[in-house]
Amino acid sequence: MADMDEQRGPGAGPPERWRTGGPPRWWRQGPPGWSRRADGREDGLESAGRVRWPWPSTVLFTAFVLIGSGFADHAQAGERVALDPLGRVLLLLSGAVLLWRWRHPVAVLWGTVAAVLLYLGAGYPYGPVLLTVVVACFAAVASGRRYAAWAATGTLWAGHLLTVHVLYRWLPPSGDDAAPWTEEIVVATWVVALLSVSELARVRREQWARERAERARAERRRADEERLRIARELHDVLAHSISVINVQAGVGLALLDSDPEQARTALTTIKAKSKEALGEVRQVLDTLRAPGAAPRTPAPGLDRLPELAEQAASAGLAVTVEGEPPRLPPGADLAAFRIVQEALTNVVRHSGSREARVRVERRDGRLRLLVDDDGPATGADAGGTGNGLAGMRERAAALGGTIEAGTRPDGGFRLLAVLPIETEEDR
Repeated sequence: MADMDEQRGPGAGPPERWRTGGPPRWWRQGPPGWSRRADGREDGLESAGRVRWPWPSTVLFTAFVLIGSGFADHAQAGERVALDPLGRVLLLLSGAVLLWRWRHPVAVLWGTVAAVLLYLGAGYPYGPVLLTVVVACFAAVASGRRYAAWAATGTLWAGHLLTVHVLYRWLPPSGDDAAPWTEEIVVATWVVALLSVSELARVRREQWARERAERARAERRRADEERLRIARELHDVLAHSISVINVQAGVGLALLDSDPEQARTALTTIKAKSKEALGEVRQVLDTLRAPGAAPRTPAPGLDRLPELAEQAASAGLAVTVEGEPPRLPPGADLAAFRIVQEALTNVVRHSGSREARVRVERRDGRLRLLVDDDGPATGADAGGTGNGLAGMRERAAALGGTIEAGTRPDGGFRLLAVLPIETEEDR
């Protein structure tokens, strides 16, 4: 059997924690999926609505706002209204509401904007309170609520303009003058930079999400291909072996009384064939238990056609092999062998002929495998119209080849497999 890694192709195996271009591991409190659980559990948690609560970052932001605003209060003493319990409550609320920023990003953003406008309108000192709007805006844009983020940020800017240029006469602190318009250029630059960074984060997050989804689809596709490959292997191994065992069991039963020696030979063949089948099935299962491990025995190939002919002979089918099999890569060699094996199994099961011919040809860089019998068919599914023929076609299609099977004009049956395979001599 071929090496599992070769069958699975490049990139097989468990996904890495983060591929190139993914977000850094130290960012634990970012958008859902930017935390440690992003690789394996993100989709399931988000679909179930169980978004992680960002407690550490919320506590950090709130503490920074409270402590930083205290320093700002001392620095702006006499210029702005001193912090009182109401001001500290507004600071606490603007930071604490960030705990819900990934569950209700729009509501949290508008809540922080309202708290900041009340704080500034009350004349409290400028300071890190604006950080809460930055964090809430970032969360809203990264969550896809970009228009709501733009509207909320524009409202904050408009409210600030109204406060410092129109309502300052009636708002504390008393005797305050209108803010210079040059200050508004700084505020406008700050707003544009905030939205730009948030948009960039949103675009990168969507790109990472697409990459994760593509990797997940690739993993599922490889798993499906591997499952089909194993199903074909088990079918080919068991169908051929059980067909031989069935024929020999019939011979043994028929000759048990009249020719015990011949019956003993049939039983010996059954024992040998069942042991061989068990060995091949065990090899397939061992590959499942240890993906990527090297096979214990070489994969069968066209060099075992004489052995396959002997096995068919033990089932009462005389097989003539014509042509010299070329040396093929392991995967192609295994596919060619299994196609011939399944074709001979179909002759044993569905044809009245006790002779079959296998011809191997190499022509124009293509491998042609012909399996003929003279018939007649012994059942409605003669020639193999079930999983066996489907499996052969899948093996050939995986290599870019074709399978043609049908009844010949003289009543026999022919299977033709054409595989465009590069032989080892061509390399």
